[in-house]
Amino acid sequence: MFGYRSNVPRVRLTTDRLLVRLVHDRDAWRLADYYAENRLFLKPWEPVRDDSHCYPSGWQARLAMISEMHRQGSAYYFALLDNGETEIRGVANFSNVVRGAFHACYLGYSLGEKWQGQGLMYEALTSAIRYMQRTQHMHRIMANYMPHNRRSGDLLARLGFEKEGYAKDYLLINGVWRDHVLTALTTKAWSAGR
Repeated sequence: MFGYRSNVPRVRLTTDRLLVRLVHDRDAWRLADYYAENRLFLKPWEPVRDDSHCYPSGWQARLAMISEMHRQGSAYYFALLDNGETEIRGVANFSNVVRGAFHACYLGYSLGEKWQGQGLMYEALTSAIRYMQRTQHMHRIMANYMPHNRRSGDLLARLGFEKEGYAKDYLLINGVWRDHVLTALTTKAWSAGR
């Protein structure tokens, strides 16, 4: 439409090896490819996913809801892409954004099997966390991991997250209630950014 302007933020963060940007409606096929290719690899670490996660048509409605959350500032869903934007290598989601007296959110992430062990998630999260702290003014970012997921625990520690507790039967992962280690990263020099 002539004169139409979207309120959805356009965020494009570049790192040495990645483009980290908010997902949009044209990512349906890329997201479907990512989840189809990594379905078995991600299965032990995620909630049960229905088949629609592996088809572009299943992502169209999801992406409409995600765009609305971006517009409202209640969540920020990032894709980790190659510089040509042909393939999603991973995802990083900052969800349940609360402002007011809390200024906090939850971080969730996954990286495709063939990209493991190369430091890509650390690279992407360093940039995305900086955006959430400096631009979205998050004081507290919480991220939780299953105790046997040492790689995730090591990544969060390297990023500066501190252990704050342990939650029994915290999330329904792959159909089973799983314990999680609770961690958080707080912004020491926080500003409301008015």
